[in-house]
Amino acid sequence: MPRELQILGACPLDCPDTCSWVVTVRDGEAVKMRGNPDQPYTRGALCVKVNRYLEQTRSPERVLHPLRRVGPKGSGEFERISWDEALQEISIRLRAIVDEHGGEAIWPYVGTGSLGYLQGCEGIAGRRFWNVLGASRHRLNICAAAGNEGLRQVNGTPGGMDPEDFAHSKLILLWGTNTLTSGHHLWKFVQEARAAGAHVVAIDPVRTRTAEQADEHLPIRPGTDTALALGLLHVVLAEGAQDDDYLARHTEGWESFREEILRHPPARVAEITGLPEEDVRALGLRLARTRPTGIRATMGIQRHAGGGATLRALAAIPAVTGDWRHPGGGLAYSTSGHIHLDIDTRDDLLARPVRTLTMTRLASELDESVKCLWVYAANPMASSPDQNRIREKLLREDLFTVVMEQFPTDTADYADIVLPATMQTEHMDLHAGYGHMYLLWNEPATAPAGECLSTTETFRRLARHMGLTEPSLYDSDLELAEQLLSSGHPSLEGITLDRLRKEGWVRLNVPRPFLPFAEGFPTPSGRLRFPQGPAYVPPHTATASRERYPLALVTPAPHTFLNTTFGNNPELLRRSGGPRVTVNPQDAAARGLAAGQRVRVFNEHGAFEAEVEISERVRPGVAASTKGHWRKLSPGGAAVNAVVGERDADLGRGAVYHDNLVEIAPL
Repeated sequence: MPRELQILGACPLDCPDTCSWVVTVRDGEAVKMRGNPDQPYTRGALCVKVNRYLEQTRSPERVLHPLRRVGPKGSGEFERISWDEALQEISIRLRAIVDEHGGEAIWPYVGTGSLGYLQGCEGIAGRRFWNVLGASRHRLNICAAAGNEGLRQVNGTPGGMDPEDFAHSKLILLWGTNTLTSGHHLWKFVQEARAAGAHVVAIDPVRTRTAEQADEHLPIRPGTDTALALGLLHVVLAEGAQDDDYLARHTEGWESFREEILRHPPARVAEITGLPEEDVRALGLRLARTRPTGIRATMGIQRHAGGGATLRALAAIPAVTGDWRHPGGGLAYSTSGHIHLDIDTRDDLLARPVRTLTMTRLASELDESVKCLWVYAANPMASSPDQNRIREKLLREDLFTVVMEQFPTDTADYADIVLPATMQTEHMDLHAGYGHMYLLWNEPATAPAGECLSTTETFRRLARHMGLTEPSLYDSDLELAEQLLSSGHPSLEGITLDRLRKEGWVRLNVPRPFLPFAEGFPTPSGRLRFPQGPAYVPPHTATASRERYPLALVTPAPHTFLNTTFGNNPELLRRSGGPRVTVNPQDAAARGLAAGQRVRVFNEHGAFEAEVEISERVRPGVAASTKGHWRKLSPGGAAVNAVVGERDADLGRGAVYHDNLVEIAPL
């Protein structure tokens, strides 16, 4: 009889749900994966993407051995080499770069391909190694930076509601978030609230899957959410529905911010947002009269010029209404602010301060001063802004590029050395969801495929090959996990590595329901700090000339890919239907476009090809095209980020993927 095991693990991908999964292993082979039915947030369900994860691990396209480039950069032509050959060549090149140019000539470029605290971007993942070499720091700002900084300025932390508490809400604002595509497990709690009488409103420029299922959809102009928040609060004040006691006890700067609210009556807000004035007023009245109100906003809402200001304004709403007092009231953006692991990257190993290079500025900052680009858990050729300029920089012959990868991605094609990386079922890792209140452990279910190595093991071997003597570079994965859990924070009380490995997941040691700001905020004064001065920062699309490029482009997540992960899966590619751009019938008629026609979407940065979809799911003046398509698998060899500008949001140097102007023309 075959021996069958059930191995507990966790999804590593860039999604707030961070699911707990169970892998069935028979005679050393993973034969089945399912959502863990015992985990309260996962409840047995995985998404349409991760349901194909085991299929992806067995893909014939997997990179299984170290590779050395033999063709021109970008050709994807490689030869197989041994790990010893790869490590030897890398060691020689890194030593030469450090000796001649200094460690800052190395850019370790890590992305959100894994959110693991061991193997991915959230924790240690090679940082000690780079500190020993004195490499440049990497600012990982591609995802949530503007919103995180906005919330820190107001609340003192990006942390907010426990998403499970939406089950207690009476009014739910799904603001700039497509829950049924990007974090569908929250929907169970929304449905529980609905069954008890809650009203659900989707605020989104696109009529998404989620907007179609909501009780109400407000098709706002992209990037004008701050103005809407101020307009809703204007109605709350007009109704005398502000919580004066909460404002007096737990906030500061209220009088100044109140004056800013009064400068945004519904009529003015309607002009800015493109929403009917009566809709702004009606939702304001509902907000004024409904306790508790829960607001769910995720990362897409802050990817524009005023992204930080938007989260500051959304954070102000439950402070004015006093919703933080009530289970089911408040704002949920990211629970990461409630995670207090001890992430000791050993910055003391740096001999001197070093520069910081910014992830979303790869096109401009990958200049002659960078002699080595080391990419892991990232596919910037497809995911980062300004694709055409990035390609020009990656073609530099004097740039030594190493890519740690599972598949031959757009970025891997430009590497000098490709190192084979394990997938989640093949290594151990520690995870914390940014959309729930649990820590999760991922136990490897199978041996690594081919000669693949985990991120931690790759850096251990490279350190040994280079003769580095710092002891912490050789800590095992279990030792690193023990260190992460040793912060002593009360939220980790009772959570041990042994317990995590046995149970697979443990809820943080916080109350249920969780009321993080009922009695104050983690700011120096203990109070929420209302933003001062003008609160609304308009998007680039509202201030730039639209003469040449009149359409505001948003690039939301597709249902079939997660960023560019799964972008090469044959079945998910088939389901995606290929690159599409959705335009309103008015805009299609003005350009003579027909449904299904091949079009060119372009601006001053570049262009991509897509099939046009004509639908009232987008408002006039707005175009929508999903992210995630690989450049080399797209028609014309370009994807949506070819037209995304390399600009910064107002705070945190956040990305502006939803704040670009384009034109569309038939091919």
